[in-house]
Amino acid sequence: MGLPEFWFILIAVLFTGYFVLEGFDFGVGMLMGLIGRRDDNKRRAILNTIGPVWDGNEVWLLTAGGAMFAAFGGWYATMFTAFYIPLLIILVALIVRVCAIEWRGKINDSQWRTAWDWCIAIGSWVPALLWGVAFANVVRGLPIDASAQFTGTFWGLLNPYALLGGVTTLLVFLTHGAVFLSLKTAGELRAESMVWASRLSIVMTAVAAAFLLWTQFAYGKGWTWVPVLAAAVAAIATVAFTWTKREGWAFGATSIAIILTIVTLFGCLYPAVLPSTTNPAYSLTIANTSSSHYTLVIMTWAAALITPIVVIYQGWSYWVFRARISADAIPPSVGLASLRG
Repeated sequence: MGLPEFWFILIAVLFTGYFVLEGFDFGVGMLMGLIGRRDDNKRRAILNTIGPVWDGNEVWLLTAGGAMFAAFGGWYATMFTAFYIPLLIILVALIVRVCAIEWRGKINDSQWRTAWDWCIAIGSWVPALLWGVAFANVVRGLPIDASAQFTGTFWGLLNPYALLGGVTTLLVFLTHGAVFLSLKTAGELRAESMVWASRLSIVMTAVAAAFLLWTQFAYGKGWTWVPVLAAAVAAIATVAFTWTKREGWAFGATSIAIILTIVTLFGCLYPAVLPSTTNPAYSLTIANTSSSHYTLVIMTWAAALITPIVVIYQGWSYWVFRARISADAIPPSVGLASLRG
């Protein structure tokens, strides 16, 4: 395995980390308006479960994007051109979500908090859907010409396969978030979260199975049957664990299902990084988009030195904030005076 292949795998690992960690953040944000829609204390408790870690989880996306830019400049350029509108929408949604999380508790006013709660929900639902649409289109391929230029339209990205991919990531993140909430909360909130997790897990398993089977039959290779079938086992295990209220095992199962799904998608791509539906000869591959050997060597040394530090620090932060949260233990709001004076 050469350095280009190594960086292809590493980018897959970075996106996997992002979807496993930020995935439950999105799920928690989506569930704020479902579980705690009539109880501000519940919504605050739900938000507090991700409060210490959500910003660190987003580092995985920044690193994945930076690695793609540096290691496969051609892949980065063509893909970001093709997905300009979806990625812009995702970026705006993430910015709105960041502002909402940071500003929600600054003023002690119910209307203020409700408005930002809507922003948290929108900033979670939109990326959860569009990330699946984007990755499904990458696997399916895009209309790319001989100059590696995207010749399609935004509406062409909203094809049935890509939309199914979007619904799949949406449901997977919802289930992942519900399981995470049941793992991080206590009392009534934990019980409600587990009910949501058990119900969502069934729908998630059915939709994810349809997406992965479509992926395998249309774009898969012989060996990718292994992660597809293993992901199915993990999804079924999620159903079993949520219905038996074993949230720790359920969280492990949803995480494994996400990991195996990314393995399947990147496995279907290899050795291409962006197939061309115009002509297979125009496809972008690891070989024709990778940076120079010297660049990849420098990047590899930098990653070897920095990555362990980042992973250890993030693991330590999860350990420090591992305690469960109860809505009953949430103190009164101490924000500024009401905007209504």
